[in-house]
Amino acid sequence: MRGLADVNESWFRDLVSGKTKGVAAPCARAGLSVASVGYRFAVALRNGLFDLGLKPAHHSTVPVISIGNITTGGTGKTPLVALVCHLLLQADQQPGIVSRGYRSVDGNANDEKLVLNILCPEAPHEQNPDRVAAARFLTSLLDSAGRNRVNAIVMDDGFQHRRLHRDLNIVLIDATNPFGYGHLLPRGLLREPLSSLKRADVVIITRSDLTNEFALAKIEDVVIAAAPKLADRILRVVFQPTSLRRRDGSRIQLREAAATNVHLMAGIGNPEAFHTTAVRAGMHVTGTSWFPDHHHYSDTDLDQVQRQAGAANGALVVTTLKDLVKLPVHCENVAALEIAAVFPEEQHLELLRTMILQVAGRSK
Repeated sequence: MRGLADVNESWFRDLVSGKTKGVAAPCARAGLSVASVGYRFAVALRNGLFDLGLKPAHHSTVPVISIGNITTGGTGKTPLVALVCHLLLQADQQPGIVSRGYRSVDGNANDEKLVLNILCPEAPHEQNPDRVAAARFLTSLLDSAGRNRVNAIVMDDGFQHRRLHRDLNIVLIDATNPFGYGHLLPRGLLREPLSSLKRADVVIITRSDLTNEFALAKIEDVVIAAAPKLADRILRVVFQPTSLRRRDGSRIQLREAAATNVHLMAGIGNPEAFHTTAVRAGMHVTGTSWFPDHHHYSDTDLDQVQRQAGAANGALVVTTLKDLVKLPVHCENVAALEIAAVFPEEQHLELLRTMILQVAGRSK
């Protein structure tokens, strides 16, 4: 169903959220509801086969930490993958990253791998739809002294990839759209029923600063109802802007960006949250250009965006790091808003650190 969303992601979200009105909209949603019944059956069958052991989960020779979600779209997995890698590195562990490589072109690195190469240059990253094969490759890597380069694997977007056994299941829930409009694909954005949260070891509510305490408490109640064991394992994280990065690696301080007009451009799963983050960083947003998630920009796309920015007194085009890495190096007047994952409550970070290091310390 991702293909349908990619035709016009904004239109699709408006339809499944109920924003789209008119005679045809209820009929379309009814049709999607029928399709979601088949999707629910397929998900239940697949999970049941794994739960019963009829489909085997392959165990890596090193601990595996998965970061995933239960909805489609952006929940902020990439900054959390980077954070987990840095926590492992701080503890003298050697992490490697496994990812599917969604929307890669001609076998080249996709946007998320390019971003993680910048954020975690010390961690080798293997991109392969077969995550079991990717894990085997990483654990076969040796350093110059003949020792294993990787002793812990961080799996990006791995909650649904059950073929590779994980020792720690981290699930992210976006505070701005926590449960995909309450419906499974294609009627909503849920990839699995909420009952699947029972497989999670810890839940992290991302962008927790973009909603209020009442809404956060409601999210926590829903999570606990689905998986009571998570009652004391629900953490909160915010994505804090740090600077602006140009394609050549140079940086612009946030205070400089706040003194000029900006035009936002992004091909991500949750552009509204990006817009809110930019405004909260003090930017004066004159316009936006939203593209489908993982969009590959053409010259025509970029020319159109530059014209729109130019019409607003030459506004600086601000995008995400995931978008920036796909642009030509010579692309001018464009910078990415760099963000860092920050835990407002220190004890939440310490709990996550403890869980990660307990897993990383397990012998295989």
